[in-house]
Amino acid sequence: METLQFEFPAGQPPRGRALVGCVGSGDLEVLIEPGQPGKLAIRVVTSVSGAASRWQHLFERMFDGQTPAALNIDIHDFGATPGVVRLRLEQGFEEVGHD
Repeated sequence: METLQFEFPAGQPPRGRALVGCVGSGDLEVLIEPGQPGKLAIRVVTSVSGAASRWQHLFERMFDGQTPAALNIDIHDFGATPGVVRLRLEQGFEEVGHD
């Protein structure tokens, strides 16, 4: 298992929290919680070695041209593809009230 850390500039934190997916079922799990104002912090626990650049590119594409909410995001990927990751993140953002 590898743990990766990413940070991006952000706005203000939302009030909501979200948990989408479930590692126990063999699915990607994403926990989203309010973070510190001005900071989006993402921690990825992955079973795929050498995937840091794939994650970096995914997040850069997702947040390009926008200021995301200040969040702490924990991801347990279970080897998920970038498409599934993006879907789960978007589901979580919808639950916390931020796109």
